[in-house]
Amino acid sequence: MIELIPAIDIIEGKCVRLTKGDYDTKKVYGNPLDMALQFEDMGMKRLHVVDLDGAKSKHVVNIDALKAITTHTKLTVDFGGGVKTDDDLERAFDAGATLVTAGSIAITDPERYLSWLEKYGAQHIILGADVRNGLVSINGWKEDSDVKLEDFLERYMKAGTKNVLCTEISKDGTLEGPAFKLYQNIMERYPDCHLIASGGVGSTEDILALDNIGIPAVVFGKAFYEGRIDIAKLLETNNHKSSTEGETKGTVC
Repeated sequence: MIELIPAIDIIEGKCVRLTKGDYDTKKVYGNPLDMALQFEDMGMKRLHVVDLDGAKSKHVVNIDALKAITTHTKLTVDFGGGVKTDDDLERAFDAGATLVTAGSIAITDPERYLSWLEKYGAQHIILGADVRNGLVSINGWKEDSDVKLEDFLERYMKAGTKNVLCTEISKDGTLEGPAFKLYQNIMERYPDCHLIASGGVGSTEDILALDNIGIPAVVFGKAFYEGRIDIAKLLETNNHKSSTEGETKGTVC
């Protein structure tokens, strides 16, 4: 049963989607709160909110949009984009985020990331692993580090990280299908990782395929906004799996 996490990316207070992280490809879809309310009405429990202005400017910008969503919905929100300082992190939690995604900081200031992991707990910190050509990208995907994804994950999984949001940048916003092999490899190496697959989802079938190979969670955005995802079917599939698993666990052998 895969966790379904719709995404809301924000630029200048509006819900947008990019292609491969290119800000010049911005497509506006409306008001973030309206979209969040729509997702909640559809039965979603979780939401991924990205402050793209923050990611680009290296500090949190769209905090008011986050607060509006957490105030007016009951969604469990994870927030990322521009979280570079202790103050950024505290502001995100104060605005109602349950989890915060930290990616660039884990490259530029590893000790700070580790201090956040220790202070707030692995259940509240998501390691953002944005990858391009095998290397971790930072600062809104504007810069490529020289750190290999496998080395990045190895360091922080050993340090106690549990949640990893992995985005294959070359797939993001293309609707061409996720990087299945990449996610399979991560799960084979770290079977206890709560991996959130992101990038390339183009259909309901893509999400079902991720579920079939054991990926714990998926973020989707453009595919929904373009009418390519059947939320009702996905929820029905999850509910069926949940009831089946419950029956199996209750069987006396």
